[in-house]
Amino acid sequence: MANLTMAELAMKKSNIANKNLTMSSPNLGIGILGGTFDPIHLGHTQSAQAVANQLGLDKVLLIPAHISPHKTSVELVPHASAEHRAAMVEIACQGNELFSCDQRELKRSGHSYTVDTLKELKQQYPEQTLYFIIGMDSLMTFTRWHKYQDILSLCHLVVNARPNYPTERLDTATKMLLTHHQAADITELKEVKSGRIFFTHGCDFDISSTKIRQKLADKQTCQLQLLPAIKEFIHKNKLYR
Repeated sequence: MANLTMAELAMKKSNIANKNLTMSSPNLGIGILGGTFDPIHLGHTQSAQAVANQLGLDKVLLIPAHISPHKTSVELVPHASAEHRAAMVEIACQGNELFSCDQRELKRSGHSYTVDTLKELKQQYPEQTLYFIIGMDSLMTFTRWHKYQDILSLCHLVVNARPNYPTERLDTATKMLLTHHQAADITELKEVKSGRIFFTHGCDFDISSTKIRQKLADKQTCQLQLLPAIKEFIHKNKLYR
């Protein structure tokens, strides 16, 4: 154990957590929150916690992306290494049985496509309903995602509504998608294993990783946005300077 690198130790913990997930609560479903997590902050974890509470989930996988295909060219390369980002997600999972860090996307080369991750998860947990958590900003581009129709065949989309992203701003393709797939309530969401889009309210927190990085670069405090242990990790490893 002493010879394991930080990434290997984190992967070992992740494999144990996923094994435990397979053996517990087979019918409740799994929440999935992916992202660059550069860094992971309270907006991520509090939103995921709120969604889990609303849908009655007892597990949420936090999946750090290797390279997100949905980022702009300026944002394409993460500021922190994959090893550091995974370590911060592991820290966020500590002491909270709801969360597990899943590093499968970090093991891939190139872009991290959601559809590939969902196919793997569906094979791994065939009896579970998958709930993929996204923000309104992601929904606005969802019909341009790689194989988005296949994504909906594998999971439900759970959209965190945001006041600065009103549904009136959605394009025609997205409005048409909602016409065919939107679930009016949780009961309707639970009736099928995939293919529904459900809007949550009060599950989004206005915290930005970009703004956090800017504050850290300016040596400003982020105590209201970051867990103390993650803030300490960032300071110890001299990240975002």
